[in-house]
Amino acid sequence: MLKKRIIPCLDIKDGRTVKGINFINLKDAGDPVELAQAYSDQGADELVFLDITATVEKRKTLAELVRNIARAIHIPFTVGGGISSVEDVNILLDSGADKISVNTSAVNNPELIDKLANRFGSQCVVLAVDTKRIHGTDIVFIHGGRTPTERKTFKWLKEGVDRGAGEILLTSMDHDGTKDGFALELTRKASATVSVPVIASGGAGNMEHFVQVFNEGKADAALAASIFHYGEISIPELKHYLSKQNIEVRL
Repeated sequence: MLKKRIIPCLDIKDGRTVKGINFINLKDAGDPVELAQAYSDQGADELVFLDITATVEKRKTLAELVRNIARAIHIPFTVGGGISSVEDVNILLDSGADKISVNTSAVNNPELIDKLANRFGSQCVVLAVDTKRIHGTDIVFIHGGRTPTERKTFKWLKEGVDRGAGEILLTSMDHDGTKDGFALELTRKASATVSVPVIASGGAGNMEHFVQVFNEGKADAALAASIFHYGEISIPELKHYLSKQNIEVRL
């Protein structure tokens, strides 16, 4: 049985780590290189770096910052934000990323997933999906959660995997930053819809929330930001707690 993964997320704006609630009211959360190194040393399984305004501001992810983070860590590293071509991915992989995450560009141009999977392999391509419930339907949002689309979440997940995405990073915008717990029903349904690993994101507030998202949500990995950035939960402490709850993790 594959071990469950704990993944801290660095949301980057203007070269700094930030965190908000429901994708707004962003606050500074520290230096990304220092945080990345600390998480790597603490035993995080992977790290996700999202340049959250890259797409909106029509610029590319900060390759130099990616390079600096890659030098500081010894765990797998996923980078997203403003990626829209094979060339973008080449630059990021050369800078030290292990995987790349696509969201807005994939929604606007689904064939991009096919291209990237064919060129770099499905294991390199993470489809990030920001989703929010509107009038009882789960809808995909783009541009860092600013723009609703016509796409229904579960149909898009399936299409993305059919096109070659090797992993899903599923963020519940309704739960993001609330610390009220992960979106369990959403995550469980996503895990049942696709055959690839699902990373649950949005809502982590305590250690029991991670138990719930693994047991009830059937997630393969859980991503969190503010509870790690502000020292509310340490990764070693969380992993030992999960292990005591009979959840397989790397200690």
